[in-house]
Amino acid sequence: MPARIYQPAKTAMSSGMARTGSWVLEFVPDTKRGIDPLMGWTSSTDTQAQVQLRFDTKEAALDYARANGIDAIVTQPQRRSPNVRPGGYGENFATNRRGAWTH
Repeated sequence: MPARIYQPAKTAMSSGMARTGSWVLEFVPDTKRGIDPLMGWTSSTDTQAQVQLRFDTKEAALDYARANGIDAIVTQPQRRSPNVRPGGYGENFATNRRGAWTH
């Protein structure tokens, strides 16, 4: 069963970088999801699709995959642009600003 190893991106709802330092090994689903006829929920009989393993480094994830005979595909993360200005929104209201803050 193939798996993919990737480093998760930050959430779209915040600018924080929490939970982006670890590497995730996630199995690719073998079967597609179906619709439950009684409730209408989506379900699957593939339990491996629910498994996510977290590792501190990419090498640790690759070593685990090799040791357990898992075909893994590594996806390299896209890094943030280095052109992000220092400070941020809070800097607009700092008391030590260079100029006066006006509307």
